[in-house]
Amino acid sequence: MSEQIKICCITNRHLSVQDYKNQIINIAQAGPEAIIVREKDLPEHAYKTLAAQVMDICAQYHVLCILHTYTETALCLGAAALHLPLQLLLSMPEEQKRRFCVLGASVHSAKEALQAQRAGATYITAGHVFATDCKPGAPPRGLSFLREVCETVPHLPVYALGGIHAQNAPACIRAGAYGVCVMSECMRYENVQERFKEYQME
Repeated sequence: MSEQIKICCITNRHLSVQDYKNQIINIAQAGPEAIIVREKDLPEHAYKTLAAQVMDICAQYHVLCILHTYTETALCLGAAALHLPLQLLLSMPEEQKRRFCVLGASVHSAKEALQAQRAGATYITAGHVFATDCKPGAPPRGLSFLREVCETVPHLPVYALGGIHAQNAPACIRAGAYGVCVMSECMRYENVQERFKEYQME
């Protein structure tokens, strides 16, 4: 019997196959674990406007919306979830951390995974596992890296990140990942729901 793999979607408006708002609706309709509104090349005021729109869509479809990088914007919008680069999480005041139910961090080693856990992360993304167009020329860290991270923080949900698709996602789960993160897979296809049906563990 097959089991659906948990998928967390990361937005990138530059990759969107159609109007951004419509693509976010498509993604939300596919029922992912969460949508991370990355878009960190936007200035904060523009990010705030976009994030508010995505939060509304996610609320409509009962999908967790995770804002990215901009802590003050997340607090202002009343976001329940925030994802940060590790260094921002490490420097985040404890009072601010307590304002979020979900707090994620990006890590690139087992050592960083431990730091994130100690800093109060409720989940982490570990990457990049496979070669990806998002990091051209950067060698992938591979499944052994992912396995080491998962074994180092066994009680913390780890999402594999980087070059993930339906064919290699099961290997990430077998390496210990809780789920996978995708960007191109959710932004470049109109029928996201059908795409995600292929993410199965046999």
